[in-house]
Amino acid sequence: MLEPEYQPMMGFPLAYTSGTKGKVAAPAVIAADIQTKKDLDRYRGKLKGAAVLSTPPATLDMAALTQGVSRYSDEELKQMEEAVLPRPQRAPAPPTPPNPDLVKAEERMDFFRDEGAVCVLQCDGGAMGMVRGFSRPGANEDHWSREKTLKTLPIIAVTPEHYNRMYRILKRGLAVKIEVEVRNRVGEKVEKAANVIGEIPGTDLADEIVMVGAHFDSWHAASGASDTAAGCAVALEAARILKAVGAKPRRTIRVAFWAGEEQGIHGSREYVHAHFGNPKDPKIGVKPGYDKFSVYFNQDYGAGQFRGIYLQGNEHVRRVFAAWMEPFRDFGMTALSIQSVGSTDHVPFDAAGLPGFQFIQDRIGGTAGHTNLDFYDTLRAEDLIKNAVVEAAFIYHAAMAGQRIPRKLLK
Repeated sequence: MLEPEYQPMMGFPLAYTSGTKGKVAAPAVIAADIQTKKDLDRYRGKLKGAAVLSTPPATLDMAALTQGVSRYSDEELKQMEEAVLPRPQRAPAPPTPPNPDLVKAEERMDFFRDEGAVCVLQCDGGAMGMVRGFSRPGANEDHWSREKTLKTLPIIAVTPEHYNRMYRILKRGLAVKIEVEVRNRVGEKVEKAANVIGEIPGTDLADEIVMVGAHFDSWHAASGASDTAAGCAVALEAARILKAVGAKPRRTIRVAFWAGEEQGIHGSREYVHAHFGNPKDPKIGVKPGYDKFSVYFNQDYGAGQFRGIYLQGNEHVRRVFAAWMEPFRDFGMTALSIQSVGSTDHVPFDAAGLPGFQFIQDRIGGTAGHTNLDFYDTLRAEDLIKNAVVEAAFIYHAAMAGQRIPRKLLK
């Protein structure tokens, strides 16, 4: 901020937005109440050369940085265990028709660009010092095309204390002028990503597969420690434990670090399709490895301690997993929830009818993924050590069991 007084501010550009051409000085203008196309009329001709504050002021959450580890309470774990699967509807409800008067997020950004704004500022989180959100609106729909990225304005996520200060000053009728420089690079060709795979070979059932893993890509504002370098470290340590004790698993244990998870779970999905297939998709079909696959276990809900496991709607595994968890009750790992969870790398396995599971994890305050605070210093080694022991036990039991992990019925 240059006016009404000088102040350094902290923000990060969203991925898949363009950069500025060097340093740009611009007046700040509030345009945070655009909901309908009629609302656009109030801002026509008023945004040229401006830095647009596009979201309302953030409500500060002071507990996010001070609560440390937010452990699940006994009552919360009980609620997870008592959850039931939703009853199937006789017929899916028809989708609600879109309201033609509403302005989509990407349409709002296009409007700011067409009106001549120089950048867009936003704040989607309320934790002091934390910047959240790292992909521009519509990026998924256009598959991060270079052409559309170059046409965007720089979109910058700003910490709530700095964003709110600008907002308050403007609301008092005082002018705010900022200086911003964004150096986003958009390559001219697609750069391929790759998964990283390692194995502990099996013995008499070596052609059958047990897997464990996490994704190793992360967003750009931090190193991705909890989202999810921690998950990769836990999987690697679980494999090291088994090697250190001289384990000779019957089934092959395969450790996977997935690429492209943050762009849409691409690495694990492509791996499942290539090696196991998907009987639900005739274009992919079933691969020879499909019937030899046993189970996949995943960590990607932060770096907190395991407290149980989501059964992903597979009631057949309850008694098996309960027995495997019994030695870890003193860790606080007690919950078996029938609930299904998504948004990470067990999903492609489950979608193909293969057993894939995500552990229930405590949350660590202030270290959420997709923020600028996701660094090594925020991890709790004792939690990750416990997780590695649990994973080592789960994959060893699965590799040694008399039969593969039972599957859900395909829908």
